[in-house]
Amino acid sequence: MTVYFVGAGPGAADLITVRGLRVLESAPVCLYAGSLVPRELLDACPPGARLADTADMTLDEIVAELVAAHRDGLDVARLHSGDPSVFSAVAEQMRRLDAAGVPYEVVPGVPAFAAAAASLGRELTVPGVGQTVILTRTAVRATPMPDGEDLATLGASGATMVLHLAVQRIGEVVAGLLPRYGADCPVAVVARASRPDELILRGTLADIAGLVRDAGVTRTAVIVVGRVLTASAFPDSHLYSAERDRACGAS
Repeated sequence: MTVYFVGAGPGAADLITVRGLRVLESAPVCLYAGSLVPRELLDACPPGARLADTADMTLDEIVAELVAAHRDGLDVARLHSGDPSVFSAVAEQMRRLDAAGVPYEVVPGVPAFAAAAASLGRELTVPGVGQTVILTRTAVRATPMPDGEDLATLGASGATMVLHLAVQRIGEVVAGLLPRYGADCPVAVVARASRPDELILRGTLADIAGLVRDAGVTRTAVIVVGRVLTASAFPDSHLYSAERDRACGAS
């Protein structure tokens, strides 16, 4: 049997990948993050599948379920919100499965920051404006950030920054980024990206904290900071330039 760590996407049920849906449709066991994964996805599970909501489970309890399924010869769909590669707590599960000799695979999903950018109608890498995206978070009721990954240090580049798990501390985010980005730097907060109740707030570092507080946004939100959010006067990409040498095919 195999444990499949499946990225369920940012919230909309139809943003799961085809591969992820196929895993879900065939796995006799499904562990899912109940507070984040759309319930509609569970309808795709086979009749009689064992469903376990991990929202109130500890790591030990989750791994015990995975190991028990392995012992019974059952494949498991382990549904995580967004994409398993960022802020998913998959690494510690993999480490324990390695120790227990349980095989696993990862099925990528649409990450929340990509869904947020889609909702904003913006590309996060704009020629001449920003070609680097920093994905980070703040330490709120979570593991402390490593040395050198504070907002002041990360913001020194002025790169586009996307913050997860940080909207509850929007005031501190603003304070940490103001010296590098300036009060007029565009900011967007996308809450519940891709869901029917999605909420988009647009502002600058000068006013975004007030907008967030007035809207009552406290969780399930992505903060995007950077000039790419409002850029309009930028050069065309070299990718489709008429001057580009295409003799050797696509690069």
